[in-house]
Amino acid sequence: MSGKIEAKLAELGITLPAAPAPAAKYVPFVIVGDMVYVSGQISQDAEGLIKGKLGDTMTTEQGAEAAKTCALGLIAQAKAACGGDLDRVVRVVKLTGFVNSTPDYTEQPQVVNGASNLMGDVFGDAGAHARSAVSAAALPLGVAVEIEGMFQIK
Repeated sequence: MSGKIEAKLAELGITLPAAPAPAAKYVPFVIVGDMVYVSGQISQDAEGLIKGKLGDTMTTEQGAEAAKTCALGLIAQAKAACGGDLDRVVRVVKLTGFVNSTPDYTEQPQVVNGASNLMGDVFGDAGAHARSAVSAAALPLGVAVEIEGMFQIK
């Protein structure tokens, strides 16, 4: 199915990954009314997991790129929740970003901007969202970033 958002993805040169399967005992998303709650998406690309610790083995810029891959996973899950039609997304409501970082690292917001910027690029004004960006001592499988999201749909 193609529409306005699919055209925007193509214009940006973005091919969405397949919606990742859960890595444990949970569902990838839950729909309640007009809201889709998407489980945390971990940093990964075609080469596999993006692992590292911000403030130690990764730069803020590398972390932002890792966060962008999480956003791609979120959009892929939203697409699955919408039966393949991303034009059903009314708004990106909230992102919560977890950044695998050292105790003295303080640039979590700049890392999660990698995801926030992509949401704005893809959804325009509807991509503006509430957000949290927090540090984590460790994340599943050693990944650098995990982000969960909430989307309003029609």
